[in-house]
Amino acid sequence: MSDDIGLHAHLIGRQGSRADLNTPVLVLDVKALDRNIAAMAALAAGHGVGLRPHAKTHKSVDIAKRQLGAGALGVCCAKIGEAEALADGGITGILITSPVAAPRALDRLAALAVRADGLMAVVDHPAVAGRIDAALAAEGATLDVVIDIDPGIRRTGVASAEAAVDLAQAIAALPCLRYRGVQYYCGSQQHIEAYAERRAAIAERTDYLKSVIAALAEVGFVPEIVTGSGTGTHRIDLDLGVFTELQAGSYIFMDKQYLDCDLTGAGDAPFEVALGVDARVVSANHPGLVTIDAGFKALSTDGGVAVVRRGAPEDARFAFMGDEHSALIASGIGDRLAPGDPVTLTVPHCDPTVNLYDHYHVVSGDTLVAIWPVSARGRAR
Repeated sequence: MSDDIGLHAHLIGRQGSRADLNTPVLVLDVKALDRNIAAMAALAAGHGVGLRPHAKTHKSVDIAKRQLGAGALGVCCAKIGEAEALADGGITGILITSPVAAPRALDRLAALAVRADGLMAVVDHPAVAGRIDAALAAEGATLDVVIDIDPGIRRTGVASAEAAVDLAQAIAALPCLRYRGVQYYCGSQQHIEAYAERRAAIAERTDYLKSVIAALAEVGFVPEIVTGSGTGTHRIDLDLGVFTELQAGSYIFMDKQYLDCDLTGAGDAPFEVALGVDARVVSANHPGLVTIDAGFKALSTDGGVAVVRRGAPEDARFAFMGDEHSALIASGIGDRLAPGDPVTLTVPHCDPTVNLYDHYHVVSGDTLVAIWPVSARGRAR
């Protein structure tokens, strides 16, 4: 029995049981989650675009099932380990968005292609495409692939339109691979806070994508699938009309990084905060500072700091104080909060924060209604 189940299973369904959770704990508001899932699904459908949300955000079979139930084509996974975990949970239509190249990983990819309905993967090099084909042949399997295009960050993807054409031709010559289209993810543009600046950056990068698509089309490789986008640029990408499907992921939770962005150009908030970390005050011996039980081990640090959503003064400033602790700093806060008092934090960056936990504690209002495993936690290879 896991620690979370042992500590908290008896609280499921008991009115007000959120208050009795041992902290720090990852908490998910199921009603807000479902509203976010429905909002993005409706937006994509209204533009005639498919939705293949990125499961690296949630790593959860339970959440992926809700997304598929709302009309998603499938989900994206960053690594083959994530894809294995979700496929074993019955999730179909998985696209692995990072290149798979290591010898053992190629064997796993081929084995997964046998049992995972609708599996796709990206490729960005002819030699690796050949190795994938050989691994598939050994399993008697085939695989649909899309060409990963570098948007300019030099992380993964072919580096030019000419390289995309060469790779498409190489794929066409391989009997176990089927070319389906292209992937284009402008990750560095997702968190540009000002809408106009973000739109200008994406419009420029989309012009480059169009040139790659045109080069492929000229030699007979019109992409059936053009997949990419993200929470930060989904509205812009829908307006520009090049993608056939969106890979947005963080919209289901909303973290501080995306709350700092104007996602629509109108300054409104199209998605709700559904994810949080519940913590408690453990020390309150100074008038201007209290210590809570959530530190580096409870919250990712790559996206800045958390913000208090409830339980503390609105002007309380968060500061990490080590592995196990953080401070909430505000005038008089030590006189207003006492050890044991609960606080809820909006996380800085949802994806790596989720990966710190074994389970979601799913709440409706202040009642614990379920405990869902983070199915692909730690599946980074």
